[in-house]
Amino acid sequence: MNTLYPLKFAPVFKEKIWGGRKVRTLFGQDFTPLRNCGESWVLSGYPGNVSVVSNGFLKGNDLNELIEVYMSDLVGDKVFQQFGNEFPLLIKLIDANDWLSIQVHPDDQMARKKGFPNGKTEMWYVVQADEGAEIISGFNRDITREEYLHCMENKTLKSILNVEKAKGGDVFFMPAGRVHAMGPGLLIAEIQQSSDLTYRIYDFDRVDDKGMMRELHTDLALDAADFKHYDSYRTAYDKVFNKTVNLVNAEYFSTSLIHFGTPVVKDYSAVDSFVALFCVEGSCVIGYEDGSEILKGGEVALVPAGSENITLIPQGEARILEIYVP
Repeated sequence: MNTLYPLKFAPVFKEKIWGGRKVRTLFGQDFTPLRNCGESWVLSGYPGNVSVVSNGFLKGNDLNELIEVYMSDLVGDKVFQQFGNEFPLLIKLIDANDWLSIQVHPDDQMARKKGFPNGKTEMWYVVQADEGAEIISGFNRDITREEYLHCMENKTLKSILNVEKAKGGDVFFMPAGRVHAMGPGLLIAEIQQSSDLTYRIYDFDRVDDKGMMRELHTDLALDAADFKHYDSYRTAYDKVFNKTVNLVNAEYFSTSLIHFGTPVVKDYSAVDSFVALFCVEGSCVIGYEDGSEILKGGEVALVPAGSENITLIPQGEARILEIYVP
C-alpha cells in the first residue's frame, strides 16, 4: 500500500439566493455554470456532497472511500472509533452577497430525537469583510420565549438580536442553539460538525426566482434556541506573527491560526486525529517526507493522522487555519 500524503480536494459549489462571486475573484475558484457561489464546500464527507481527491495517486477517490480503506491511519484511532467511515467535520467558504436567513441549529440531543445523527456547532473565521459588514450572534439581552414570539409575529426580531460589526480576522463561535445570521459583504471560513440541519427563523420576506418564499421552521427553532444573553459573542485571541495561535477549543473541533512569513515545522505524531490545513490568505508549500504540495488560498489539505515532519513554507505571507478533532 502506498504511503498516505497531504490530500487536496475539488470543491463542491452551491448556488444560493444570497450568494456572491468572491470565491472566484479572491481565490480563482471557477463555479461555472452556476450564477453565483454562496458556499464552496472545501472538505466534506456529507452524503451526496463527499469531497473527491484532486492530487497524487489517490486522485479521483472520495473521502469516505478512503476512510473505509485507511481507517485510523487517515483519521486517527479515536476519530475512527467514534465516527467510523463518516468524516466528522464539514469545512466551507461562505460568500454572503445579501443577508442569510436568521437561523438556529439544534444540538445533538434534539437532532437525534428528530432522527438525525447529530446537531450542528460551528465557528466562523472572517476571511474578508466589506466596510460596515455585520453579523448577528445571539440576543442583546435575556429574553423569554413569549417576547421572542411577540417579536416574530410583529417582524421586530432584529430589535432583540445582538448585531456585531465584522472585519477580516474576526472569529465567532456559534454553538448549537445560538440564533445567528451573516450579513452582506462577508467571506467566511466555516468549520462545523458534519450536518446540514438548519432551522430557518426569518428570511427577510424574500422570494426565489419562482416567486416562492423559503420554508420557515418556527416551532423547531423555538425548541432549539438558547434565549440567554452572553457577555461576549466575538472570540478574542492574540494576533502573533510566525506563531500558532489557538482560536477555538470545542468538543467537536480545535482550530488554530498560523499567520506566518517564514517556514514552520509541524509534528502531528502525538495528535490522534487528521489535521485539516485551510489556507485563507496567500499560499504555501507543504513539504513532507516523500514530496510537496502547493496549498493555495481557498484550499484545504488533509494531513493524515500521526504525520511527522510537515513543513509549511509560505510563498510571501500566508494565513492557515489548523483544524483537528480533539
